[in-house]
Amino acid sequence: MGVVENHLKIVSDLPPEKIFNAFVLKADSHLPEIMPHIFKSCKVLEGDGGPGTQKKITFANGSQHAKHRVDLIDKDKFIYHYTLVEGELLSLHDCEKISYEVKIECGPDGGSIFKNTTKYHTRGDIHIAEQEREEDNKKIFGLFKAVEGHVLAHPEYYR
Repeated sequence: MGVVENHLKIVSDLPPEKIFNAFVLKADSHLPEIMPHIFKSCKVLEGDGGPGTQKKITFANGSQHAKHRVDLIDKDKFIYHYTLVEGELLSLHDCEKISYEVKIECGPDGGSIFKNTTKYHTRGDIHIAEQEREEDNKKIFGLFKAVEGHVLAHPEYYR
């Protein structure tokens, strides 16, 4: 098994606690509302939200899903690690699993810096092409911007 890393950094005017609240803590309930054309539902299958929690995301087309496992969550340091352990994306990239490490840091003028590291745990010596990784970054960027826009439009949800 090989590991291919991909990195993404996004600067936001929103403070870290609001981004973490929206992107991590309230994502399960708000993603289907924010992006109904992509997400049908996000459900906790097992656990209390902490490490070991299993979540199932069903996509809007109804036939595809993803199963995530929470590996680490630190609400004080705005760190969230999770691993995709089941779903079509694994087959697409020929991976055994894909892990994500999200860290939100203080940015300029009270804003934040969102950092995402994706680790593709490939089968054998499979290589993930740069173009595929860029496409994945575009999807994460789009998701981030949609969540950020929802926070700006509905600040009462993310106090």
